[in-house]
Amino acid sequence: QVRLVESGGGLVQAGGSRRLSCAASGRTFSSYTMGWFRQAPGKEREFVAAISWSGGRTRYADSVKGRFTISRDNAKNTVYLQMNSLKPEDTAVYYCAASDYVLRYTANEYAYWGQGTQVTVSS
Repeated sequence: QVRLVESGGGLVQAGGSRRLSCAASGRTFSSYTMGWFRQAPGKEREFVAAISWSGGRTRYADSVKGRFTISRDNAKNTVYLQMNSLKPEDTAVYYCAASDYVLRYTANEYAYWGQGTQVTVSS
């Protein structure tokens, strides 16, 4: 079992930056692919980014490529999502998740989820 707790959400102006954190506890954090997903009101949950267990490989949704950066610190059992050049369409609840599979981008391949943190981007 892995417990995930996100933090760092809030209100930010368009063009601004925000860093989300996800702290993990439980089973060995470093053995999991970690991912970030988001869900806007009335929309399905969508993939944002994923990072391999070592941090050596990453994967991004086209909508955030070049603006968002995923990273992890296995010594701190934490994964981060640095979000730059934020747009109003980035407004959503952001979730971190853990997967036994390598760099998957579909939600049903992630077994463990946090409770989410709200990011609101004002125009």
